[in-house]
Amino acid sequence: MNARHLVTGVCAVTGLILASCEMQEQGSAIESGQPSAPTGAIAVIHPTEGNDIQGTVSFEQAGEAVRVTGELRNLSPGMHGFHVHEYGDCSASDATSAGGHYAPHGKPHGAPEDVERHVGDLGNIEANAEGIAQIDMVDSLIALSGPNSILGRAVVVHQGEDDLESQPSGDAGPRVGCGVVGVSNNQ
Repeated sequence: MNARHLVTGVCAVTGLILASCEMQEQGSAIESGQPSAPTGAIAVIHPTEGNDIQGTVSFEQAGEAVRVTGELRNLSPGMHGFHVHEYGDCSASDATSAGGHYAPHGKPHGAPEDVERHVGDLGNIEANAEGIAQIDMVDSLIALSGPNSILGRAVVVHQGEDDLESQPSGDAGPRVGCGVVGVSNNQ
């Protein structure tokens, strides 16, 4: 190999290395910049074994709080415990695979307006005589990013009313529906 070919080869390799470094720097700039946090999430609720509940629950970032909206059908009329649970796993026939209420800070169970409560304590929803529950609430503890993020966790609907005080979970009875919270397509 003559000197000219050696110089050309070194220049070609150097060019590839520089191009690779530039691509890595551009990628690092994107990665090191704060990626925008999701502004919306959704959970499609599926029934547990022996139940017929169905519907969706949406979450939208509203400043420092999250607005929770949705509609659930085929519930028994009355109040139903409504929580975000620890794991985004609804695979067990009774949804016990979702774990307990999402409580990353070790607080006791409580009402949504309580200062000391699980992050996932969203209280109750009410189904009308036709078994339809309309959800529209704002919560200042759950989030779509950061340490209180509910993304990848599960929304669980219970058969009975959450008494908002019994430990560890409000004595709301069996789980009748479960859905994993995922980033929504806000288009």
